[in-house]
Order: sequence, then structure tokens, then C-alpha cells
Amino acid sequence: MIFRRAKRRRYPLRSVLPIVRPRLPMRYHMRHQFGVHDVAFLQTMHALTGSAMTPGNKTELLCNGVQFFPSMLAAIRGAQKTINMEFYIYWDGEIGRLFAEALAERARAGVAVKVILDAVGSVTMSQELIDFLLRNGIDLEWYHPLRWYTISRFNHRTHRKLLIVDGTIGFSGGAGIADNWLGDADSAEHWRETMIRVEGPVVTQMQFAFMDNWVKSRGELLTGLDYFPQIEPRGEHLAQVIKSSPSEGSSTVKLLYTISIVSAEKSIWISNAYFVPDIDTLHALEGAVRRGVDVRVIVPGELTDVPIVRQASRRYYERLLKHGIRVFEYQPTMMHAKTMVVDGIWSTIGSSNFDERSFSLNDEVNVNVYDEAIARKLEELFRADLERSEEIREHRWLKRPGLQKLREKVASWFKEQL
Repeated sequence: MIFRRAKRRRYPLRSVLPIVRPRLPMRYHMRHQFGVHDVAFLQTMHALTGSAMTPGNKTELLCNGVQFFPSMLAAIRGAQKTINMEFYIYWDGEIGRLFAEALAERARAGVAVKVILDAVGSVTMSQELIDFLLRNGIDLEWYHPLRWYTISRFNHRTHRKLLIVDGTIGFSGGAGIADNWLGDADSAEHWRETMIRVEGPVVTQMQFAFMDNWVKSRGELLTGLDYFPQIEPRGEHLAQVIKSSPSEGSSTVKLLYTISIVSAEKSIWISNAYFVPDIDTLHALEGAVRRGVDVRVIVPGELTDVPIVRQASRRYYERLLKHGIRVFEYQPTMMHAKTMVVDGIWSTIGSSNFDERSFSLNDEVNVNVYDEAIARKLEELFRADLERSEEIREHRWLKRPGLQKLREKVASWFKEQL
């Protein structure tokens, strides 16, 4: 693999607003040398991301709020010592109140409850709800709030979704604490989402990811067995947690995607809410198709929360389709899941989108599982989503109106910020 900085490009608005100035992305190039089933894949993933592949874990995929919210709330209500949460979105509403009440009850019972919320993603959280959390003894920190002296890092957000209870149970994925994720993707207001519940030694890596931003926000080190207990094996799954941050000087999440795609030999199935690939991942996906890999991508359809992102994503459809990558738009509601399953054994579930913001600007976290049963379950979810999606056909796509092409082109100018 070769690492190098991209050549400096010209960006609209770069001299007007310093907060929209993108970092120069790291360029990653890798040749196909081994498959996902080879030991070399696991060793390379460990070595290049710096995160160990940890055995002895029990992992469970949770589909939609009807499954993951009850599981998360049950874990919180059963906490004995510590609860740590980090979320991009925490909004008022039914589920926001339920979480606040569960956290407050545990804090009153003597459990140490610490919460990091992104100052942009959770900006609409009411003062009433904030006061309720603080009044009940919850330690709340805002990640990179806007101050005159912090404007240079204001565009660096935490997009992580983490819940760790007693240092032994962890949750991650794409969901926020908001009513948009209620239900079972059964209406336009209830989004399609995938989360993962983890028990076992790898939860220590999730706890470390939380501590990373707690130190940045509060300046407090979390230590001792209440946060980092010795954890006996809970299952048979080999797992790894990827923590990515632009402050670390490289994009670990982009490395995750690059190594996985270049190592694929049979299939790459991606579900992603904001699919705006950069040049490196485009080349990797195209190379996979040339090797005979079945590459499919599910993205949101008309029901999306950020229409400009959909337009920027559609800018790449023509190239993707010409290179044999199949694209599907999910129809019933917003497709917000961020998952990938490769060759029926390697799965990643997390917060990272397939775009330059996640690769270059956001703090992200993904949980990777090397297990055929988990991969099979993720493939089952993918197939079910395919049945509710519309495939984009090349011959029809090339005939789309010129005005639509123009909207896609304009949207793509802002892809680094979407």
C-alpha cells in the first residue's frame, strides 16, 4: 500500500469561510494480494489500523429501532457502575425522554453517567432536557461548540455513536437518539437502520474510543476497573473496533474500506446513507469488479434527510454502472444504515458514511466482525432491503433530463462538506 497526500485542489468558498476549508485527504493505493479469508488480511487490517483483532466476543445485529432501542435501554437500566454515551444526534421527543429518564435514574442510584454530544448534530436539544440531565447528576460535554477561538476546528465533528455500559456491553451503528429511528422502517418517518450489540473483550476498544473524546472535551482520564474491567470471553466472534479521527493524521475508516474492498474475491455488499465515494474508493470498487467480485450498493431513494447529498451521490451513478457496480435506491423510508459485508465472512457496522466528510473531517467508529454467521445475517438483511429497493438501470439512467444532470454537478462541488 502507498500513502500520499493529495495534490492541493481549488475549492469554492475556501477563502470566504475558514470553517468550510477541507483538509487535504490522504490518498491510499493498494494492490490485490490476498483474500479476506487469508490470514494476511487479518494481519494487515490489524497492522494498518492499529486495532487488534480480539477473540471471545458475542455480537448481535439489531435491525431498526424496534430492536435496538429496547436493547439499549435495558442495558442502561441494568448498569451498576458506569454508563458512557457519545452521539452525534440527541433530539427531544419520545425516545429522547426515555433515554434521559433511564440515565437520570441510574445516576441517582450512584452510577457514573458521562455523555458526549456533538454541538452541531444535537444543537436543537432543548434547554429543558439539558437541565434535566445536569440536575440529575449526568456529566454532559459538548463536542467542539462554536467559540471565536475554536472556529478553525468547528467543522471537525464527532459522528460516533457509542453506548458502553459497565465496560462490558457496547452498542454502535448509525442511529441517533431521536424519534426518526423508532419503529421498524414501517413508515416514511421511521428510518431503516442497523446497530450492533457487543459483549466481550473488544468492548474495551469501544471504551477507549469514548475516552479519546472525553479527554478532548473534559480533560479527564477515565481509569480503573469500573471503566476497563477484565472481561472473560462471552462468545466465539473475532471482532475489532476502528476509531477514526482527522486529528490523528490519517483516515482509519478509509483504510478499513480500502483494505476490505481490495481484498474481496466474491462479493461486496454496501448499505450507506451518504454514498459519495472519493477517487481512491472508486478505483478500489472498479478493480474489484474487474476481478469478478459482485459489488452492490444500496443508498437512499427520494425519502432522504439531505437531498443535496443524494444529488451528489447520483453524480457517480453513470461511472459506477459503466464499471459493473450495481446501484439500488431504497424506497419505503430513509436508508440510514452504514454497513458492508465482504465475501460472506467480514462485516463492518458503524457510524461512518462512504464519503469524504467521514474520511477526512469526522470522528467515526466502526465495529468489524470476522464471522460467517454474522455475515450471513447481514447478507439476509441486505437481501430484504433489495426487495424494497429500485435498481438503477444504465440504459435508462443515461437518458435522464439535463436539468437533473446539472443539479448533480452543482451538488458535487460541495461533496467535501456533505
